[in-house]
Amino acid sequence: MKKSVIAVTALMASSLCFTAQAAKYKEMTVSDGGTVTGKVLFTGKDPKPKTYAITKDNSVCGDGNREIDFVKVNNGGLTNAVVYLDKVKKGKSFPKMDGKMDQKGCEFMPFLSVMHNGGSIEAINQDPVLHNIHTYEQIGKAKKTAFNVSQPEPGTISKSVKFKRGVGMKVECDAHDFMHGFVFVAKNPYYAVVDDEGNFKIDGIPPGKYKINAWHGTLGIKKGKVEVAANGEVTVEFTYKK
Repeated sequence: MKKSVIAVTALMASSLCFTAQAAKYKEMTVSDGGTVTGKVLFTGKDPKPKTYAITKDNSVCGDGNREIDFVKVNNGGLTNAVVYLDKVKKGKSFPKMDGKMDQKGCEFMPFLSVMHNGGSIEAINQDPVLHNIHTYEQIGKAKKTAFNVSQPEPGTISKSVKFKRGVGMKVECDAHDFMHGFVFVAKNPYYAVVDDEGNFKIDGIPPGKYKINAWHGTLGIKKGKVEVAANGEVTVEFTYKK
């Protein structure tokens, strides 16, 4: 297998992209697909977790403070990031995948989830207190409300999500300012959530040239390019700096 290495250290995307989404993704048989592997790195001082005071519903949410590590680094690798190929028109099967946000102990679980663009996401309230889920489509440094729904008692609410520009969604609770989470909204099957040390692998890629990005809910998007040969393997590194 032919293997090459590409290092990418791009600037965080800061401008809005108003380009309409490409034509609907088409599934096809990929018999000579290639693979992209690599790592998302973080250099510089690792930001400390943010501390929030738990000031209400203490019998359910707990007492004292809650720390949320928005930028979690492990052995130089950035976690809670997603690497994806951008604007892919056709390729391997892309099964519909709905998302899920569980609220338990006044905390979103998981902190990072994934869903299919155009699919639905289930908001599950397991707590006997009011939660108000407020989600935002992330577009560069801007954010736009995707949906805002109140859950006054335990139960499940399903909401559809379809983005033209953003690939990520911030999740907050308007009733509890110490609840935070993120959702990656996949527009094609060529994405990978990094592991605990920032490593990733994307396979079954039709030969060709692609735009490849890394997305982190707090740090934004890094952009790069990659060329994948038939049955080949390319290694890509993205570096976030502080």
